[in-house]
Amino acid sequence: MSTDTRIDLSTTLGRLELPNPIMVASGTFGYAREMQQVVDLSRLGAVLPKTITAEPRIGNAPWRTVETSAGLLNAIGLDNDGVEAFIEHHLPYLQSQSVPIVVSVAGRTRDEFVALAQRIGELGVAAVELNLSCPNVSGGVDFGTNATSCYEVVSAARQACAVPVLAKLTPNVTSIADIARAAAEGGADAVCLINTVLAMAIDWRKRKPMLGNGMGGLSGPAIKPIALRCVHQVASAVEVPIVGIGGIASIDDCMQFLVAGASAVQIGTANYYDPTVSVRIIDQLPDALAELGASCVREIVGTLEV
Repeated sequence: MSTDTRIDLSTTLGRLELPNPIMVASGTFGYAREMQQVVDLSRLGAVLPKTITAEPRIGNAPWRTVETSAGLLNAIGLDNDGVEAFIEHHLPYLQSQSVPIVVSVAGRTRDEFVALAQRIGELGVAAVELNLSCPNVSGGVDFGTNATSCYEVVSAARQACAVPVLAKLTPNVTSIADIARAAAEGGADAVCLINTVLAMAIDWRKRKPMLGNGMGGLSGPAIKPIALRCVHQVASAVEVPIVGIGGIASIDDCMQFLVAGASAVQIGTANYYDPTVSVRIIDQLPDALAELGASCVREIVGTLEV
């Protein structure tokens, strides 16, 4: 652990200020209560509990997860108890912790996104993340694959929501830079790249997909090169901050995303097999920044030489 207090780890995502750039991704950290015995939550840059929807969802049929040779395939289907249960049972605990809480929301329509963002934004959370990119539900990526739809949802949510708005985008598009521009023009404080990559696994003996949903989202080390490419492309296309997501499990992974153009990162799949990874990366970050001669995170963001 570095003892160099001269290194400033804080970072800014539009109107959202974080103590450090290491966040934990929605859907991989439960509601944080599950991790409190192994992770000092106050050390994290931000916690994103699992995505919530207007009404309870039972999710997809099993199997919901399949391990691959370089990652995890999932088709959970946004299983959650709905916004009212979240507000009553989970939000009080989350807000009792000394860590910024960013709430991920997903809607079937623009109006649902707006209503959720407005409701959550009134409850004192740090920010709202619009999950425009879940590949495991019907219509889940509709707003993240069409620039016009993306702009309309982000713009309406931004106008209705009192706190910063982040837009989480899908890589399952021809040009993610075009979608990111639409989100930025709609007023997103930051764009989050990337959600999972649409994929599938097959049991050839049964001649059937292994996931109950047929297809799902691939995460973990397998998608890191894709995520880095997306961050680099979007960093060249928009001026809003970027949150990098995809296969991050070490300080080297984190630094690669920062240099590529991300102002913060979210740790996802690695939480399942190493829930302390986020704190370890935070401990290693000062020395990694110092190695590049930097005294703060922003000095290295987007410094990739190409």
